[in-house]
Amino acid sequence: MAKHDEKATAVVEPEVDEAALKKAEEFIEQEEGATHRMGGWVGWCLTALAVSMSLFHLWAAYDIVPTTILRPVHVGFALVLIFLLFPIAPRFRNRIRIWDLALAAAAIATIWYLIQGGDELTDRASLPEPIDQWYGVIFLLLVLEAARRSTGWIMPAVAVGFIAYAMTGPYLPPPWTHRGYDIERLTGQLYMTLEGVFGTAIDVSSSLIILFTIFGAVLQFSGAGKFFIDFSFTLMGGRPTSAGRAVVLSSFLLGGPSGSGVATTVTLGSVAYPMLARAGYGKNDAGGLLAAGGLGAILSPPVLGAAAFLIAEFLKISYLDVIRMAIIPTCLYYLALFVMVELDGRRFGMTSVTMVQRESLWQLTRQYWFHFTSLISIIVFMLWGFSPVLAVFWSTILAAAVSFFRRETALTPPRLIQALAAGSIGMLNVAATCAAAGIIVGVVTLTGLGLKFSAIAIELAGGSLALTAVFTALVVWVVGLAVPVTASYIICAVIAAPALTKLGVPDYAAHMFIFYYAVLSEVSPPTALSPFAAAAITGGDPYKTTLQAWKYTMPAFLVPFVFVLDPLGVGLLLEVATAGGWIDTAWITLTTTAGIGILAAAGQRWLLARLTLPELAAALLAGLCLLFPSIVASYLPGELPLGEIKAVGLAIGGLLLALQWLRRRALATA
Repeated sequence: MAKHDEKATAVVEPEVDEAALKKAEEFIEQEEGATHRMGGWVGWCLTALAVSMSLFHLWAAYDIVPTTILRPVHVGFALVLIFLLFPIAPRFRNRIRIWDLALAAAAIATIWYLIQGGDELTDRASLPEPIDQWYGVIFLLLVLEAARRSTGWIMPAVAVGFIAYAMTGPYLPPPWTHRGYDIERLTGQLYMTLEGVFGTAIDVSSSLIILFTIFGAVLQFSGAGKFFIDFSFTLMGGRPTSAGRAVVLSSFLLGGPSGSGVATTVTLGSVAYPMLARAGYGKNDAGGLLAAGGLGAILSPPVLGAAAFLIAEFLKISYLDVIRMAIIPTCLYYLALFVMVELDGRRFGMTSVTMVQRESLWQLTRQYWFHFTSLISIIVFMLWGFSPVLAVFWSTILAAAVSFFRRETALTPPRLIQALAAGSIGMLNVAATCAAAGIIVGVVTLTGLGLKFSAIAIELAGGSLALTAVFTALVVWVVGLAVPVTASYIICAVIAAPALTKLGVPDYAAHMFIFYYAVLSEVSPPTALSPFAAAAITGGDPYKTTLQAWKYTMPAFLVPFVFVLDPLGVGLLLEVATAGGWIDTAWITLTTTAGIGILAAAGQRWLLARLTLPELAAALLAGLCLLFPSIVASYLPGELPLGEIKAVGLAIGGLLLALQWLRRRALATA
């Protein structure tokens, strides 16, 4: 980065590089799939089908639709739209072919056969008739092809691998051996019951995820996203770190209601990168910060990405409980980003940047204050006693209603139709992922693979909780390199979570641990879509940008180990009773915050001044004592209480801060 005069101020107009934006949008398509762009009556028919899907799910949220109807209809809508919107190969894009229509018709037929069969069909799931098996095989092939079209080859390949595991059980070496299952048993399990494709993942997709995507689309088309960005930039302007602060704040405001990492990165980067460049950020550093901000969208309430809904379903708890558990980790994540930004400003002597705005902060807030309701409406409705489904339903109605407070934000019929269509189309890849993941979950349930895997992991770790947690994190990370966050969480929740719970980790802590490391795949090659999209906007190197994103997110991804390894760590999930009360919860929050801050300084090698090598070693030691006292204690003779180790970490950190302040004062005096 270039050195700048800290007192200088650059005024920057918003700039948009169309070529960079087009390239960045390709990464969104890579995550969400590249769809046809159809006009004329064909385009209108596809829009009408997508709007019908949204209206059906809004009606299902308000009224009661039986599970045996809702889940198949949801999958049916998704399959038909995927076959009509996603080409079989890129060279066939922007034109619907005869095979697309044939596959859509086959999807309708298999769903209709399932629905009209009713309880009689479900009752013979253990011994399906030949016709049932034919429909089941065709349906599974359709699900795999839909997943391939919308998410790529990896997810269906993994699902096929699990099917092969189920069929070849007797021929596998111990401890992977099992009795084996044929096509008859697999089709009955995966197609005819609610324990396969139509299991937990599709349950959440059909009842919650699609409602949140509709909610996010309503906010997008009512201008809430633009307001959040303008508000953040205006609020944070005028200081050397204003550009970085604005990115962090706007990523929370913009990403919290949407839950989309790549989309948040691209939307924010197109406006924020000129500011970051003028402030003194290099291309890779700016891209890393933008990707880290986008990643926060998957971690931030009220949405937390699609996997958060699955946590509630797997644990049989309220979604409000999941939001509560995410509050402190989210605050710690953004605290780490703010600390990194502040250290950047001091380390590189950045320039103050003021973005030209037509309105002042007061004018923006006075005119568009109603957009802030989207940040709290879902939580408020749930606190009033509404279920998560009804909470997001009424929040969507509220967002559409308040949009009419300003003429330019009003969801007029044409804009409302666009929002409803975008709501369904935007979740097609998630629906396909959940359907394919249902195959995996069904096989794991049928074969008992989860228990086998947990026993193997514990044996390899020698019964050590710390090593088991490391192995689990590595497994989740590796799985996340190949599949999206949602699929990564589903697979590892049924395979890896039992290993942690067997060693005494509460189930909710184990699932939150897996969720956070599934999110890590968003910034890990070769599927590091957020950093790659940011690099496309900034013109930086994608892999160097990914390394910078790791630097910004590294301290926050140590937090999940705290609530797994530290006896008081579940206090970070606001499980106060388990953690020992509010005093212990406050203590673990304080020490974790201090640990993240000191490790952020170590990552930047800058506190109040550049850290010398001994100071860097001291900072790392202080961070380890504060975050992982049990690991430090294992290398010390005797049994030192964990609280004393944390106190030592605080003392080392305080001493380091004092030495840096004295050195900086001496330099200033000189």
